[in-house]
Amino acid sequence: MIDLSKLRAPGWQRVVAELTATAPDDRSFLMRLLAVLAQASGSRQAVLFAAGTSDDDAGAEVEPRPLAVWPVLPELERSGQPIGDAHVEHVRDCKAAVREAAISSKVSVFGLEEETQFYESGHKGYLIAVPLAAGNDSPGGVRHVVTLLLDSRSQQALQTTIALVELMCGYVHGHATNQMLSRTRAASMALDLATRLIAAINTAPNFKGAGIQLVNDLSRQLGADRVAIGWAKGLGRRGEGVVVKTVALSDTEQIDRRMTMVIKLEAAMDECYDQDQPVLYPPPPERAMRDGEEADVLLSQAITHAHRELGSGDANVKIASLPLRVDEDVVGVLTIESTGEGRIDLAMLELLQSAMDLIAPVLSLRRSDDRNLALRAYDSVLKAGSWAVGTKHTVWKLGGVAVMIFALAVVVVQVEYRIEAPMIMRSQVQRTVSVPFDALIASVPEGIESGARVEAGDVLAVLDTTELKLQRLDAVSQLAEASKRADAALAAGKLSEYMEASAQAAQSQARIDLLDVQIEKATITAPIDGTILEGDLREMIGSSVKLGRAMYSIAPLGKMIVVAQVRDKDIALLRAAGDDITTGDIATKARPGDRFPCTIERIVPLATPDAERRNAFEVRATLEDTEVWMQPGMEGLVKFNTGKRSLLDIGTRRIRDTLRLWLWW
Repeated sequence: MIDLSKLRAPGWQRVVAELTATAPDDRSFLMRLLAVLAQASGSRQAVLFAAGTSDDDAGAEVEPRPLAVWPVLPELERSGQPIGDAHVEHVRDCKAAVREAAISSKVSVFGLEEETQFYESGHKGYLIAVPLAAGNDSPGGVRHVVTLLLDSRSQQALQTTIALVELMCGYVHGHATNQMLSRTRAASMALDLATRLIAAINTAPNFKGAGIQLVNDLSRQLGADRVAIGWAKGLGRRGEGVVVKTVALSDTEQIDRRMTMVIKLEAAMDECYDQDQPVLYPPPPERAMRDGEEADVLLSQAITHAHRELGSGDANVKIASLPLRVDEDVVGVLTIESTGEGRIDLAMLELLQSAMDLIAPVLSLRRSDDRNLALRAYDSVLKAGSWAVGTKHTVWKLGGVAVMIFALAVVVVQVEYRIEAPMIMRSQVQRTVSVPFDALIASVPEGIESGARVEAGDVLAVLDTTELKLQRLDAVSQLAEASKRADAALAAGKLSEYMEASAQAAQSQARIDLLDVQIEKATITAPIDGTILEGDLREMIGSSVKLGRAMYSIAPLGKMIVVAQVRDKDIALLRAAGDDITTGDIATKARPGDRFPCTIERIVPLATPDAERRNAFEVRATLEDTEVWMQPGMEGLVKFNTGKRSLLDIGTRRIRDTLRLWLWW
């Protein structure tokens, strides 16, 4: 037993050095504290119990569980089995003492023979229950209790032992402070590493350059032989067809995936991705699994088949793979390979994982920026859809919902069914001016050409009448001669000669009248007010023209009509709407973005072949408003309204009609 009056004694200094030394984790410190308490108090057996107090109810029932015993039993040390109740002396009294100490959070002393508390003479031994407050819990919380089994001793010696135990238990808070300081330093180091790496990758122009910059920097800072980054690719989420492809390899510009090394590397990345946790090869030893924290247990139990295959070429290689996470999803894997020169241990793995958790969102953003807009939109829709329908089979679920909505809309939603047909614009009134007789074109007035505006009676052209006038003079002379002969025959009483001469005179007069009409028609005038649509005779002055040849086409442009060629498959729908006014809209090639309403005026009841040699009916429609720019001959499309129908009826109408013809017998 150590004398508290001599604090400078070598024994006490050893205790202080033992309890103030840095412990790698809580369990190591508790084992060290258990041994010191047992030796300093001179206990026959010291046991570390997990108290498991409830945070909600201070008086809640606890179920103690032994974790370690001192001195260590040889059979446990040899077999490596966990401690059980059978290895604890007075286990029932110990558990009762643990419950009391855990609830009261105070050091409690019990006699071994009776249930009375504190020091009474006559006991063969005592049981001291020492509660240990956890560093991460509230000040009153208790997670562990140490029981010390003491032989019988005087009250003064027992008081000294209790004071010594309480004093040494105060070092638990020092250990908690050191652990918090270590975590703060680790977080600071991870933040510093992540900051430097993010600053480096932000200088890269694209995602590939950022990945190469990252693996090269990590390789230099860690002294690793090889560092690689793989990115998850696939349509589904984890376990649904996703594979990890290597996107960056340290000191390598181009990656050939046919190489055996790359194949093994990607297999190791897939292994880490599937387990959704870091993988360390060689895994921590069994003792590290018992003495470490939960993370060490997970690392020890991780599957490492692909990592073992990757490191099969070098017995000294160490391999670590870390998942790259963005929110809750694993988007990639970082794999580090190092021999004896590079340090890869649990602390380094924790540091790298913390740094990668900060770097992974930056890499994901750089990759998203490199993708085209369609893929980025797809990812956004998939992310929003996962919130609505769940994270598993999101694409199939969204597809099913879309199909259901589409099917419902096709059956329920009704829209206007419109028949489309080619159309041409024509003037409502149009006149063609033809040549009245065979003649020569003498003159054409100035400005008479296509597009000119003319009024009724305006001279359009003048034909040469020289020959007609000469023929008229000849006919006049023949008329005078026949008249004289008729008079002479009448005076001589020659009736037959008189009748012959009178007939010749009448023939000559008729010829004169015909020539007068032709001479009058030689001046060609406009029959109506309008615009010359076609015809330009200025270059034909002096040329001969034949009877009936079209010289000009004149039409007023104030009122236009639409002439459409509607196929015989659709004409019945227009006839079905004959009692009502069938309306529609036109769009011309000149202004395809403008729509103009029209109303059907007449359907010509005779089908003729259209431009595609299919039967079509001519449908005439009038425009409600005629624009100034509209000209006869303009082509475009017209769509006639035939009533509201469901999308299913519209989409299957032609199929149904074709089947009716095929199946008719």
